[in-house]
Amino acid sequence: MKNFLIIFVLVFAVNSFAIDPPASRAQGVFLAFGVGPRLPLGDFSNSTDIGYGFNIELSYTDNEFLPVFLFANIGFEQYPGAQSFYQETDYSNFSTNSIPINVGARYYFSPLIEQVVLLIPIIEFSASYTYTQELNEFKIDSGRNNFKEQFSKFGVSGGVGLSMFLMEIIAAYHYFESNQYVSFDLRIRIPLFINY
Repeated sequence: MKNFLIIFVLVFAVNSFAIDPPASRAQGVFLAFGVGPRLPLGDFSNSTDIGYGFNIELSYTDNEFLPVFLFANIGFEQYPGAQSFYQETDYSNFSTNSIPINVGARYYFSPLIEQVVLLIPIIEFSASYTYTQELNEFKIDSGRNNFKEQFSKFGVSGGVGLSMFLMEIIAAYHYFESNQYVSFDLRIRIPLFINY
C-alpha cells in the first residue's frame, strides 16, 4: 500500500506537469526542500520527545488559479523516546520513524512588505497519509521481548507561515489518531519550469 501511494503521487505529479501548456496560459512547477523540528502533542507526547523531519515537495500553479498553489510532498520524521517515559515504564528504548505524504493547496495572501524584501503570509491545508514504524526495546530484567510495530494512518494538516517565495517558514498542525504533532519548517524553493 505504501509503495503504491508513493508511485501514484510521483506518476500523477510527473504526468500533470509534463503536459504542454496552452500558449496563453502561464504555469510554474517548483521543487522545495524543507527541514525542521517536530513537536508531539497529546498522547503522542507521553512517550516521545521533540523530533525532527525533512521533506521534498513539488508544487504547481498557473494564472487560472493564482494565488493558489497545489502541492504534494513526501518526508521522513524521527522521534526519540521521552526520558520520563523510560523512568515510568519497562522501556529501555522507544523510537518512532514516519514517512508522511501530503497532498494539498497553499494560498498566498497580498504581500505585507514589497519594498526591500517580499514578505507574503500563507496558509495551507492538505490530506495526509503516514507510514510509521515504532521500535520497542525493554529493560533486560523486564522479561518482555523487543519488537517493531508498523502501521499506516490517514489524517489532515493545516499550516500558516511567511514566504519570501524562494524561502518560507511554516508552522503546521498534523492530525492523525493518537499521533498529533506540530511541525516547523524552513523551506527553500527552486523553480523547475516556468512558462508565461
